[in-house]
This record gives sequence, C-alpha cells and structure tokens, in this order.
Amino acid sequence: MRQALAALALMLGAETAWAGCGAEEAACEVDLGSYHARVPEGEIKGAILYLHGFGGTGEGALRASRDWVNTALARGYVLVAPDGLPYAEGRGRGWSFIPGRPVLRDEEAFLTSVRDDAAARFGFDADQMILSGFSIGGSMTSYMACDAPGSFAAYAPVAGGFWRPHPTGCSGPVRLLHTHGWTDGTVPLEGRVLRGGDATTPEALMQGDIFYTLRMWREVNACNQLRADRFVTEGPFLRRAWDRCAEGSALEFALFPGGHVVPEGWAEMMLDWYEGL
Repeated sequence: MRQALAALALMLGAETAWAGCGAEEAACEVDLGSYHARVPEGEIKGAILYLHGFGGTGEGALRASRDWVNTALARGYVLVAPDGLPYAEGRGRGWSFIPGRPVLRDEEAFLTSVRDDAAARFGFDADQMILSGFSIGGSMTSYMACDAPGSFAAYAPVAGGFWRPHPTGCSGPVRLLHTHGWTDGTVPLEGRVLRGGDATTPEALMQGDIFYTLRMWREVNACNQLRADRFVTEGPFLRRAWDRCAEGSALEFALFPGGHVVPEGWAEMMLDWYEGL
C-alpha cells in the first residue's frame, strides 16, 4: 500500500509528502517538537536531517516532487525533516538562532533529540547522519556545525550561512560542504540587511557574508594555506576544497549559476562528497 501511494504521488506530481512519520500519516513527536520522515526501500545506508527554509514545514521539505528527495531515497538514505517554530499567523515556520534575538527553543537539544529518536525508530546509526538545510535552514545548519560540531557526521548547508554579527569562534573542526547560487538575491553571497532596515540600527536583521564564513571555517579547520587545494571547473558546480587541514575535518565550497534554490544534482554531489570522506 505504501509503495502504491508513493507511485501515485509521483505520477500526479503531488506537492505534499505522502507520509508523516515513515509509514505513519501523523508526524513523529519528541519533547520539543515534531518531525517528518521518509524511509527508502531496501537497505538503509545512512540518514539526512534536513531543515526547511523560511515559512516552510518538515512535511513540505520532503515532497515527492523534489529532485534531491528522490535521489537520496534511491541511494538508501532515511530523510528526516523537523518542523521549525511557528511564526506569526500564516507565515509558516523557522528556526531560533539569530544573534541578539530571544531564544525561543533550544534548537541544539531539539535537533539532537530528533536525531536520536529517528535513529531508534528507523534503525540507522545516529553517528552516520548528515545535517543539512536550505536558506534559513542552511543558516541553522551552519550554527549547529559551529556550536556542536560533533553532533552530526557532516554538515551540508545550502543557500544559508551565518548572520551578523558573525560568530567570533566555533567549537572545533567540522566536515562541511557549503552550496550557494551565484545569482542568489534572497541570501546574496555578500549578505544584506532585511526588512528595509539600516545596518547602523541595533534592531537591523543582517545576513552574513558567505566568503567571510568560509574564511572562518578555514580557521576552525586549521587550513593554514591561503589557496584551495582542489578545484572543479567542469559540470554544474564550481567547487573548491581545502585538504591540508585538521585531521578528520573536511571543507568544500560549491557554486552553481542559479539563484535561491536547491539545485538539481545537489544530492548526488553532496552524497558523493560525504561518502568519499
């Protein structure tokens, strides 16, 4: 029955996930919130905990029509998508991490509890889970990588990084692949001030600079060389990687010519990177 529903959803181009908690319709519940999950057919190879963007939901993040979802499932990865905290009426959900703003939930505790609960429910090793996210979910991914780098096997933010003021330091080396669109106008590479604000006002919301973020990651990973060690200039992604860094760490940056999206082919690239570590 589950296979039949999935096939029907794909044929109709359905825009909602066909399951909330694996084979169950309702969302999975933990003490601090809820999450949704999809489980691959056959052997489980690993898992991805994916954080939705501004105004989204965990269920919406796992739509059957998303290229990355189908790719990851086909490669044997359990997909887990938590629900962010609700914004004002009708504005969807997001994550509590922005510097200087009230902490509405201990997101580190929430995400690690989702990791452990999903591993127990679906039978994978919690130590083999990747944390990823898009846009503001990519930012939340970056802060988790900075504050609690040992919580996940690797980090793969897309179109989201630190906010200003940038962190002054992180807790330790990470394995991280950051992906960003060259023409992204929602989260520009150089950052921006939101809501028509003025960068001189204390209440201004300011996205950070992705290139500054990369410099921070190089410092955190003890990559002392100024120049990247490897470059890829063919294919859909322009990539640079730093290899001569702290033992057990990994750092790579991938640019693509599009805007504020999870690009086609991202999951294939990201999983190839992760499985090659």
